[in-house]
Amino acid sequence: MDVNAPGRPFGTLLVANRGEIAIRVIRSAKAMGLRTVAVYSDADRESPHVRAATTAVHLGPTPAAESYLSIEALLRAAASSGAEAVHPGYGFLSERADFARAVTEARLLFVGPDADVMDRMGRKDHAREIAVRAGVPVVPSWEIGPGAVPSDAMSFPVLVKAAAGGGGKGMRVVRSADELADAVAAAKREAAAAFGDDTILVEKYVEHGRHVEVQVLGDHHGHVVHLFERDCSTQRRHQKVLEEAPAPTIDAGLRARMTAAAVDLSREVGYTNAGTVEFLVDADPAASGEAFYFLEMNTRLQVEHPVTESVVRVRGGRLDLVTEQLRVAMGEELGYDQDAITATGHAIEARVYAEDAFNGFLPQAGRADLVRWSDRSRNDVALDSGQEVSSAYDPMIGKVIVEGPDREAARGMLVAALDDTAVLGLTTNLGFVRGIAASSVFRDCAIDTAWLDRNPGVIEPKGRQEAAVFAAWAVAEHEIAQRPDHPFGTSDGWRLSGPDAPATIPLIADGEQTRWTVSWRKVVGPDGEISTRLISREPDRIRLEIDGRIRTATVQVDARRVRVVHRGNTFAFERPDPFAATAAGPGDDVVVSPMPGTVLSVAVSAGDRVEEGQTLGVIEAMKMEHTLRAPFTGSVAQVGAEAGKQVALGAVLFVIEAAEGER
Repeated sequence: MDVNAPGRPFGTLLVANRGEIAIRVIRSAKAMGLRTVAVYSDADRESPHVRAATTAVHLGPTPAAESYLSIEALLRAAASSGAEAVHPGYGFLSERADFARAVTEARLLFVGPDADVMDRMGRKDHAREIAVRAGVPVVPSWEIGPGAVPSDAMSFPVLVKAAAGGGGKGMRVVRSADELADAVAAAKREAAAAFGDDTILVEKYVEHGRHVEVQVLGDHHGHVVHLFERDCSTQRRHQKVLEEAPAPTIDAGLRARMTAAAVDLSREVGYTNAGTVEFLVDADPAASGEAFYFLEMNTRLQVEHPVTESVVRVRGGRLDLVTEQLRVAMGEELGYDQDAITATGHAIEARVYAEDAFNGFLPQAGRADLVRWSDRSRNDVALDSGQEVSSAYDPMIGKVIVEGPDREAARGMLVAALDDTAVLGLTTNLGFVRGIAASSVFRDCAIDTAWLDRNPGVIEPKGRQEAAVFAAWAVAEHEIAQRPDHPFGTSDGWRLSGPDAPATIPLIADGEQTRWTVSWRKVVGPDGEISTRLISREPDRIRLEIDGRIRTATVQVDARRVRVVHRGNTFAFERPDPFAATAAGPGDDVVVSPMPGTVLSVAVSAGDRVEEGQTLGVIEAMKMEHTLRAPFTGSVAQVGAEAGKQVALGAVLFVIEAAEGER
């Protein structure tokens, strides 16, 4: 066997990644009869991807730079485990040509394109040049001088973005020349942390664009095909939230031109394996809906590949993209041409992040006490009950994927699947993505890439009133139904005479105490009587008929509180303790850490005067920065932050004192 051949058979695959994508690759590799090798950092010893593989090798400490981003550590793991091939997944080193080159120089197969192709296409700036040569339209761009001085030809707004990566990291929208220097500096820091390369590209920012991308697949025998397109326009801060296939707003003519452009570009560069060509479709009516621009090429498997797998058929059968990647890496021909590939139905994917979507999308970390994934959906996930989520890595913890005969059927299925899904103990964006999926603006395909950023308060947590009904009902059942002598503890609340026996349940929500009277057929709360009937009960799961509508919630009750997940949102209700002393929380003069993370910088010292809104420091978690600002004008009384130090959620970092008459 020629170990230098571009494609050759192998029996052992090392997956150079973690989390749900590692599990996804391992699943397909095992189905092909391959032996699989997982790798892990100190933080991931008990992670699901470690258990999924045939064997697992320790890489190093928790920081990604010393584990998942360490080429030397990964090559040592491959050598010690007998791996013959390496699949990079996405993120981390997946688009690093130096990693692909190091793998092949170690006489291993890299499951992806050639390193030279990655050099040319993996960088946004080089890829633009190739697209121009191939005749593909590109977004106008400009060079920036030293100190991020804008060129005379630059017109605002512009998009500052990392040349070496994606995923929304290292991206900033800049609307004036005065903002450019700060945006470039911040984008460079994020790009360096996420990709090890701080090269920045500045392009025209299309205000009302739709993000449409084409999946391509090429083999080592000169065959290149497209697997149709996906729409990824539902984004916040350039990070995809919902993805779907096919794109719902383009016609057959535009689809044909875009898919042909993607294939032509891939042929031009000699692309092999799976890749994605991303386009920006101008949604401005003045552009007649026909203008599209090349954005970049992702030289790897995409996060949203499951929606393509859900709708694409090859000779009538489903396609597994990871299997196709492995087949191509083994030197096999695709075995089909473009005419054999069709698309049917509609699929939508929701990304589930450990983040506070209703509080600035701040990354979250901690222990997931209870995790429930729906049986209505395909769930590409790596989070189990009791698992710790670290702030050291990307906050995505899973994907919920549904399909249907048409878009509206798929959208309804996604809402239902997200209603079934619950995570307790860890703040996630489940309620946010459920709210988008259920919204009329998503239903009507009216969301462009900046819509969520322009309308930050439109998607709000819903279902609090019904969640309170579930909480009151669950407390009554938990506390009273355990007493067999109590009428509420019987099967129907029956008494010899009179109505069924009620229970009075006090609950505190957002500092306000409410009182609920619960009986078998109704709940009476602050706003009046609500008809209820138990439909079914599982551990941590209740189905109630509430005013004639069947609702479902995940509920956990303990001595001090009730937690309810309803419509994707988590609501916490305290149970008052009359003997407990009242504890005062931090006042508005205290600036606490809004997330667990690392302090990047501290801009003030004790005794300094600060103006309202002035930067006090910067904290980073999961490769995203958050600026801490003074809540009002005053003096810095205390600094509890130190650059380079880890801080916990809620840690007191700064205390500001206002002089008399200043507030």
